[in-house]
Amino acid sequence: MNWYRLGIEETFELLGTGKKGLSSANAEEKLSLLGLNELSAGKKNGAWRILLAQFKDVMILVLLVAAIISGIIGDLTDTIVILVIVLFNALIGFFQEYRAEKAMLALKHMALTQAKVLRDGKPVWLPATLLVPGDLVLLEAGCAVPADVRIVSSVNIRIEEAALTGESESVDKVSHPLSQDGLALGDQINMAFKGTFVSYGRADAVVVATGMETELGRIAAMLQQDEPPTPLQQRMAAFGKKLSLLVLFLCVVFFLAGWFRGENIVKMVLTSISLAVAAIPEALTAVITISLALAAKRMIRFNCLIKKLPAVETLGAVSFICTDKTGTLTKNKMHVEEIFVNGQYYPPGTLPVIRENDNINLLLHAFALNNDALLAEDNSITGDSTEVALMSVATEYNIKGSIWPRLAEIAFDADRKLMTTFHHDGERIISFTKGAPDILLPLCRDIDQARLQAQVDLMAKRGDRILGFAYRYWNALPENPDSAVYERDLHFLGLTGIIDPPREEVSEAVRECKAAGIVPVMITGDHPLTASTIAMRIGILDCSKDITITGQQLSEMDNEQLLEKIEIIKVYARVSPEQKLRIVKALQQKGHYVAMTGDGVNDAPSLKSANIGIAMGIAGTDVAKEAAHMILLDDNFSTIIKAVREGRKIYDNILKFIKYLMTTNSSELLVLLLGPLLGMPIALLPIHILWINLVSDGLPAVSLSFEKAEKNIMKRPPRPAQESVFGNGRGLHMIWVGILMAAITLAAQGWAISHGLHWQTIVFNVLCLSQMGHVLAIRSEYQSFFKIGVFSNKPLISSVMAVLLFQFLITYLPFLQSVFHTQSLSLKEFLIVGALSTVIFLAVEIEKAVKSR
Repeated sequence: MNWYRLGIEETFELLGTGKKGLSSANAEEKLSLLGLNELSAGKKNGAWRILLAQFKDVMILVLLVAAIISGIIGDLTDTIVILVIVLFNALIGFFQEYRAEKAMLALKHMALTQAKVLRDGKPVWLPATLLVPGDLVLLEAGCAVPADVRIVSSVNIRIEEAALTGESESVDKVSHPLSQDGLALGDQINMAFKGTFVSYGRADAVVVATGMETELGRIAAMLQQDEPPTPLQQRMAAFGKKLSLLVLFLCVVFFLAGWFRGENIVKMVLTSISLAVAAIPEALTAVITISLALAAKRMIRFNCLIKKLPAVETLGAVSFICTDKTGTLTKNKMHVEEIFVNGQYYPPGTLPVIRENDNINLLLHAFALNNDALLAEDNSITGDSTEVALMSVATEYNIKGSIWPRLAEIAFDADRKLMTTFHHDGERIISFTKGAPDILLPLCRDIDQARLQAQVDLMAKRGDRILGFAYRYWNALPENPDSAVYERDLHFLGLTGIIDPPREEVSEAVRECKAAGIVPVMITGDHPLTASTIAMRIGILDCSKDITITGQQLSEMDNEQLLEKIEIIKVYARVSPEQKLRIVKALQQKGHYVAMTGDGVNDAPSLKSANIGIAMGIAGTDVAKEAAHMILLDDNFSTIIKAVREGRKIYDNILKFIKYLMTTNSSELLVLLLGPLLGMPIALLPIHILWINLVSDGLPAVSLSFEKAEKNIMKRPPRPAQESVFGNGRGLHMIWVGILMAAITLAAQGWAISHGLHWQTIVFNVLCLSQMGHVLAIRSEYQSFFKIGVFSNKPLISSVMAVLLFQFLITYLPFLQSVFHTQSLSLKEFLIVGALSTVIFLAVEIEKAVKSR
């Protein structure tokens, strides 16, 4: 229902109410029918359901089966280790998902308030939850709006709607109906909405919607949808399914082949489990989680708080940043941009020498005197943001509102769009009038109205909010000043252009975005001209193909039309929360990973639906922060660029340890499969494989997350959405290095058996130490290990040294030999192991040298 188009009497009739409000009996009847004026939390998953959902991953299920079979055949060590890994991963996921419930709780908390209502014709205070459509509420400065209401009558009321609409200024409200259809929330100036605040004046208003039917309720409903999986989750899910099917196939084939050869069934079951354990990188999930947690901890240093760990990696895939304007790209503080006086433009602070009673002097007095902002002793100014901006200019020239006390006034109202104040100037009375130029100019005498209107249009094209000023002298102070008499035959003083200016660092951040192949887009509830002006100043709009559209134009587009233009629309103005969500989903439909920044309640659904939602930590509402994946603690747009750099780095490093772990596991798999086919005994026991996968693999893999970023990391485009973890040559690397590592290990096994040496301990150490050479070589895709600096990643070097020490202890300490079934190596055996283990390091270094040439 478009309530803003209806007259008061028609609204009353539809709601079954009147100027005295509802009766108590009628209100109770409506309350029982419609329910409380509160937000529904939607369908909730209990803690147990959330926890059980963490075990749906195919790789996790395969590991659980392996753990159960290990326990049945008596290998409890393997069972315990696997279960610990699985439980650790599940708990991490559980706590991340459980925290998401706070977004709805924050919305509900925001909605709790008291309201002054007419019931049975008498004003009473009631909990806002008891309001029903048809209630007449009494609004005044400082009150929260308790429901969606239609203004019935008002006295200079202004409502702060930034959290809901993104509008940076308080909105003047009127009571008359509006004729235009399809108005955005910010343009419905005879309506007020639940969750906004009265900043000035008072009004009577009739409730038209409560609970989930309010605009805030519609946002709450949008917050209840599922979040999209992150790029890494998508890739790892696909990877896990393929790997699990392959492992299952190989295990069945291996088991059947052994069974047909007449091998012992228990032995073949044990060996098949060993194959499964060897093929599945048990440590991968834990390594990724730990690496993301370490990255999130590092990001705190540059004022970026990660709420959901996958957001760290998602940052590296972002191709579009959809940003709110007010408070994100701008300072959320109105500023006088230019002053037009005596036929010339001046920036604030550059006005020429002021002489008594000239136009410049009188204009500055008008700034200070026709103003309700309060100037404290410490020169801090509080009040409406526009009036604070005007007072700030006046105080620069030591002109304060207290010098000529206000004697009378004609208060501002939204229909007249003027405000007049009266003061003593010596023995005469002077009035200053401030207001919209299109209203003020016709009331002035001896001016070239057409020329001044051209100046107004020129300033408006620059995105400024324009205010005009005039004055007139009077012989006596009027007792009851009337606008029809005292706001005419005025002397024009000048114009001001006021705007919420961009943050100083934003232009550079936008340039860095574009250099990294990321497209910044502005989505705001503000006026399209203002939005376009800011966008051009900071570089979001910078070519003829870039376009700006309004929410009304967007609503007229079908999905195909939007998808056709979505990549060239750089500014969206006067948009609703549903439209923000539509924009994000359209970009995702085109294959983009979308970051959405915002601070208001109106941003929460799109923050949650975006691939990564980024809330402002200082100006952001609790609802926005809870819905987001990441919070900027300094509200600085440029911090996003630092976060993107970190995200790209951590994804590069994740790919490195996927490459490392999968190469290791493929070599183990080949050793176990090919050894018996070549007539040799099974090379490794399950305990050896688990040790390699958890310790020899896990420690260095986590340390890879400390590897420094490649030099070109912010000069390359975002990685393609469809790129596999095996893409860009990584799959080929895993295959040839895995084959070479298995070949070296099997050769060592055959040679050691033929010479009567401690073959199983030799195989265990060759495989483990070859992996240490591999992890050192893959620290960089192209640069040599020695060129990037041996000690540039000290945690990795420490991890490798720790693994070497552990291997030495496992090999030579008697009580560990009994656990790991190892034997002490002779000096000759030890040197052979060392020589064979360097082959992989040298081979990968040669590969990098060839690629770089």
